[in-house]
Amino acid sequence: MEQRTYGKTGMKVSVLGFGGSEIGYEGKSTAEVERLLGRALDAGLNVIDTAECYKNSEELIGQTVAHRRSDYYLFTKCGHASGLDGADWDPAMLEQSIDRSLKRLKTDYIDVIHLHSCSEEVLRRGEVIEVLRRAREKGKTRFIGYSGDHLAAKYAVESGFFDSLMTSLNIADQEALELTIPKAMRREMGVVIKRPIANVAWRHTNKPDEKAYEFRYWERLRKLDYDFLTNSEPEAVGTALRFTLSSPGVHTAIVGTANPNRWDENSRLLSEGPLPSDQYHAVRDRWKSVASSDWIGLG
Repeated sequence: MEQRTYGKTGMKVSVLGFGGSEIGYEGKSTAEVERLLGRALDAGLNVIDTAECYKNSEELIGQTVAHRRSDYYLFTKCGHASGLDGADWDPAMLEQSIDRSLKRLKTDYIDVIHLHSCSEEVLRRGEVIEVLRRAREKGKTRFIGYSGDHLAAKYAVESGFFDSLMTSLNIADQEALELTIPKAMRREMGVVIKRPIANVAWRHTNKPDEKAYEFRYWERLRKLDYDFLTNSEPEAVGTALRFTLSSPGVHTAIVGTANPNRWDENSRLLSEGPLPSDQYHAVRDRWKSVASSDWIGLG
């Protein structure tokens, strides 16, 4: 699988990474996750991303692939108490959360710890950034980053404190292509993309529940009305994924799945290479002509 240099970190990351939310939220067994992650690593993925609040995702990753630690870069996120004493973003709790993640993941260090979508106000106070900087100084993480969108992500990038940006980008969510990613490129930050295929929201014939992640993407896609979404689902997914990975500044895209066959399928979808320039710009032009000012990045 293609690899790209992750900004100034120098890490050679696969263009697709494994997202750990589904295995936690869907209650997957250790045996299922062992097969899923084993297939992912064998297919050439070398980025595993999870978070403190994805239920037992961190534990499952530690239990199943800690013995293959040299085969992958490990990303996690912090900020939510998720069972610890203290409020979200409390500095003392945050330090405990990082130590808990190390224990759960059965590792001495994490490659990148991202602040998990905290507000610009919290960032400006500075305490959470200091916690991550101390963790980096102590060797608990090699690099630090911010995960989020819109103005908070803009501030995080412009602050100069972070090595990495995790943000949303897909055919239904393109604010970052102008607001943050160009700035991250100039600072040589690593850029990892969440929701790179817009949660495949177009496959829903009926409107999703308003509380579902798919809901706002579904609404946007109805208005964007891309013609390629009428193709077969694999072909539409391939076009959407290639759009995201063809965007300047993008290094890796996190795909969440509980299907161990998904990695080979996605590799096939990417085998055609970058999206042709005319197709890429057709998606961009359609966004620019339809998107309203409130179509901000979805955190």
